[in-house]
Amino acid sequence: MLHKIIECVPNFSEGRDMQIINQITAEIEKIEGVKLLNVDPGAATNRTVVTFVGSPELVVEAAFQAIRKAGEIIDMRHHHGEHPRMGATDVCPIIPIANITMEECAALARGLAKRVGEELGIPVYCYESAAFRPERHNLASCRAGEYEGLAKKFTNPEWKPDFGPAEFNDKVAISGCSAIGARDFLVAINYNLNTTSTRRANAIAYDVREKGRKKREGNPITGKACKDENGNEIWIPGTLKGCKAIGWYIEEYGIAQVSMNVTNITVTPVHVAFDEVCRAAQNRGIRVTGAEIVGLIPKKVLIEAGKYYLTKQQRSLGIAEDEIIKIAVKSMGLDDLKPFNPREKVIEYLMEDNSAKRLIDMTCKGFAIETASESPAPGGGSISAYMGALGAALGTMVANLSSHKPGWDADWEKFSKWAEKGQKIMSEMLHLVDEDTNAFNKIMDAFGLPKGSDAEKAARTAAIQEATLYATQVPLNTMRTAFSAFEIVEAMAQEGNPNSVSDAGVGALALWSAVQGAWLNVKINAAGLKDRSVAEHILEDAAQIAIDSDALRDKVITICNEKI
Repeated sequence: MLHKIIECVPNFSEGRDMQIINQITAEIEKIEGVKLLNVDPGAATNRTVVTFVGSPELVVEAAFQAIRKAGEIIDMRHHHGEHPRMGATDVCPIIPIANITMEECAALARGLAKRVGEELGIPVYCYESAAFRPERHNLASCRAGEYEGLAKKFTNPEWKPDFGPAEFNDKVAISGCSAIGARDFLVAINYNLNTTSTRRANAIAYDVREKGRKKREGNPITGKACKDENGNEIWIPGTLKGCKAIGWYIEEYGIAQVSMNVTNITVTPVHVAFDEVCRAAQNRGIRVTGAEIVGLIPKKVLIEAGKYYLTKQQRSLGIAEDEIIKIAVKSMGLDDLKPFNPREKVIEYLMEDNSAKRLIDMTCKGFAIETASESPAPGGGSISAYMGALGAALGTMVANLSSHKPGWDADWEKFSKWAEKGQKIMSEMLHLVDEDTNAFNKIMDAFGLPKGSDAEKAARTAAIQEATLYATQVPLNTMRTAFSAFEIVEAMAQEGNPNSVSDAGVGALALWSAVQGAWLNVKINAAGLKDRSVAEHILEDAAQIAIDSDALRDKVITICNEKI
């Protein structure tokens, strides 16, 4: 199952007193499963930006607790700073990171806003994708007048808060008002130029940023600004939607840069922005030597970039994730100024629990030794899943070899699609290697529950049945997933590189072994299910997969023998 991940980046109106800041972040760290990634206080702005990630429900709960604490310990009546603000928790965006849509994040933001308004008595405006009204989409509009203008703002029916009190009472005077919304991930990226000229860097920035540049009479730099019939200045828009940019000189590196915020990576992916800045720079006789990612990024930014550049090279996209990311890093020169380590820059990697012992992280030798030990796990279920992973891997290998075969360039994309499908199945099979062992451990944990009283006995029996059902469903999933890879090895045996037809055949045998091995595990675990109707339904599905795998194995082996 793909886990949903969101990011939350609340801005709190305190950037000088670490005791207050620490009390707020402590509330976030109390929520198990949420990872606090960054705390960035600013003295001049008197504002702290906090970044944390996790599953949607947990992140929303952490955000609520942090907002509650901020409202209790920050007194807006005494707050001053350079940054615009209107509340103790000034803004709190929910940001999709992995396997979740913007619409889902908007619903989460609205739910959080409702709870903050009703339970904490803090007025809330919903903004960006969570906005209920078009004029509230822009954060600057919601925050217009800032804290000092709230009392007057609340008297305007057009600016009644979406949730919470619509009056500037004693409690609101302390907490102020908050903006809670959902927005896309903002990527901060600086483009390194082979020039020291800030003016030329700015010119490139104006070429590409959405806002563009002012239209002028005569000289495009010093000429008089053009205005429309209403007296408003006329702007010439840049080429990139959802991008803000300026040029500057970085003394540390001795070069000029175009500094950009990509505020909508769906509308303008980072690799598209990179190529456009390169084009604009080249038109001005300047070269982009690389780029610098500021802060953290979602993994999809690098995966999409890597696949984009691989496609331009007409290379297979069905390669390992690390290799795709390496292509992205090298294509955009992310290591131009200093080393770029994805494990330190990608949010999903930072969230990984490196303390957990996983079978798939072992060496081949270590896995074999662990299997041979007196421990009952890993057992046949995990081995079956691993055989399935190897079968899918062999099909993927033949697809990649075929995609890159000299003289087969016209078919690279067809084989690339097969390789991508194989990579996906292989990843699912590798997940099932550990999942089968986890399922076995759940059964053992259930058997270890106390059974001193009738209530404990009933709870223990229920837990054993639940764990047994799960331990039956996991190998059934292994069967289904391994079976889905047969079409890859069949296609590769029939159409792939003829020099690798035997590899496709071995892949078919490995997949067949995975299906049949998992089938044995389904049968032995289903025997322990008391609900026989559920058990029979599972056994019926599994039996059909096992029968169908026999036919596909024979078909692929026949093709291989004919070609050999």
